[in-house]
Amino acid sequence: MLDALSFGFMQNALLAGLFACVACGVIGTLVVVNRIVFISGGIAHAAYGGIGIAFFLGISPLLGALGFSVAVGLLVAFISMNNKKRADTVIGVVWSLGMAIGIILTDLTPGYNVDLMSYLFGSILAVPQSDIMLMAVLDLAVVVFIVFFFRDLQAMSFDEDFAISIGVPVKPLYYLLIVMVALTVVLVIRVVGLILVIAMISIPPYIAERYVKDLRLMMLSSVGLNLAFTVTGLWLSYTFNLTSGAAIIMVASAAFFLSEFFARVVRK
Repeated sequence: MLDALSFGFMQNALLAGLFACVACGVIGTLVVVNRIVFISGGIAHAAYGGIGIAFFLGISPLLGALGFSVAVGLLVAFISMNNKKRADTVIGVVWSLGMAIGIILTDLTPGYNVDLMSYLFGSILAVPQSDIMLMAVLDLAVVVFIVFFFRDLQAMSFDEDFAISIGVPVKPLYYLLIVMVALTVVLVIRVVGLILVIAMISIPPYIAERYVKDLRLMMLSSVGLNLAFTVTGLWLSYTFNLTSGAAIIMVASAAFFLSEFFARVVRK
C-alpha cells in the first residue's frame, strides 16, 4: 500500500476518500439521529437523473448530479414536512423516476460512451483533479453549515418540539439539512457510487451511536470510522484487484455486523 502511494491516482483516491469521509461522517450523523436514512437513499438514487441530464447537455456530470439532487431533495423535504404518511411512497417514486430519467437520457446522448458502472458503483481510483477541487468546495460548505447551525441542529435532532418552543427555525433548518444531504451524495458518487452511497452515510454513525452520545463526538467518530473503512477498502482493492467502492462498503458492512454481534454479547 505504501508503494502504491507513489502513484498519482492513488494519492487522488486518498484525497477524494478523505473529503467524502468528512462529509459522510458529519452529515451522516444528522441523517441517522433524525431518522431520514430512507430520504437520503431516495436522493442518492434520484441523483442519477442529474447525471443523465448532464451527459445529454454536455456539462459536468457532478454539476448535473448536484443540481438535480438539490431539486429532488427540496421536493422530498416539502412532501415529508407536509404529508409524512405518504412521504415513503413519494420517495420511492422519485427514487425510481430519477434512475429512469438518467438511463433514458444517457441512451439518447449522441455518441453514447458513458461508463455507467463508474457512477453506479464508484471509481475512486480514477477521480480527476477537477472533481477533487469540487469535492473540497462542497466539503467546506458542509463544515460551514455545521459550525453555524450546530446548536440548532442539535436541538432539532433530539427534540423537535422543544426546538420549536425555544425559537429554532425547524422547517428552514430541515430544508437546509436535506440540501446538505444532497451535497454529500454528490461528494460520494466518485468514491462508492450512487448504489452504495447510503451505506457510507449511515453505517459509521450507527456504529458510533452505540458508544458515543455526544453529537460532536459522534460526528468525529463517524469521520474516523469512514476513514478506516476507506483506507482498508483501498488496500484490499489494490492488493486483490477488487472494485474499490464495493471493497470499502464490504469493510464497513463487516464492521457493522461485528458491532451488532459485540453489542449482543455485552447485553447477554
